[in-house]
Amino acid sequence: MPDIKPRKTLFNPELRRRGIYVLPNLFTTASLFCGFFAVVQAMKGNFEQAAVAIFVAMVLDGLDGRVARLTRTQSAFGAEYDSLSDMVSFGAAPALVMYEWALKDMGRIGWIAAFIYCVGAALRLARFNTTLEVADKRYFQGLPSPAAAALVAGCVWVAIDNGIAAFDVRWIACAVLIYAGCTMVTNVRFYSFKDINLRRSVPFVAVVAMAFAMAIIAYDTPVALLLLFVAYSLSGYVQAAIRLARRKTPARS
Repeated sequence: MPDIKPRKTLFNPELRRRGIYVLPNLFTTASLFCGFFAVVQAMKGNFEQAAVAIFVAMVLDGLDGRVARLTRTQSAFGAEYDSLSDMVSFGAAPALVMYEWALKDMGRIGWIAAFIYCVGAALRLARFNTTLEVADKRYFQGLPSPAAAALVAGCVWVAIDNGIAAFDVRWIACAVLIYAGCTMVTNVRFYSFKDINLRRSVPFVAVVAMAFAMAIIAYDTPVALLLLFVAYSLSGYVQAAIRLARRKTPARS
């Protein structure tokens, strides 16, 4: 008598294991919503709200992976969904916000700069997905797309908050967009902060430093966040220059 294979129903354990976890994907969906909201607000001319939405998307994107690991709900679906969400929130949205704010009157140069950023984000995410298993977890290869998006959105937020006209800084905005797009696809390494153990005890001065940093961010949030991500976007090049200088320095006998 031939073997009868069990039907794949909702009560089949094999099918249940292939289900979609709600909690981490809820954070991913919220991040995707913020990216889409940023695009809509940019089309309506609300550029400050669009920039803030990108920062909120960055926070939510940082939470979904940690929630998945803490609740042991990682899945291949979640990883792919997160990558697609990142392309909208940190690829298309920042490019469109910057283009609508400062670059649309620059003609061909403006949309080419926006495209360079957008394709840089796409290539960055594709490379990250294909090298995830072999990459050093302590470093990112190329500027991560959330940091690049924060750099772009931070420029928009600071300019609007300080009453700076987009026309007056359009060339700076264009340079920032191209720099962020190109830095995402370089081989320069940026520290990932993934090896930081929050359960480990730290010196008292570290707690004081964190409180001081929070106070600075609260005093002038747009400027503080922009300076933070400018420093991070330059840190990889600084470290690369230091390593290169050490190689060229002859060892003393």
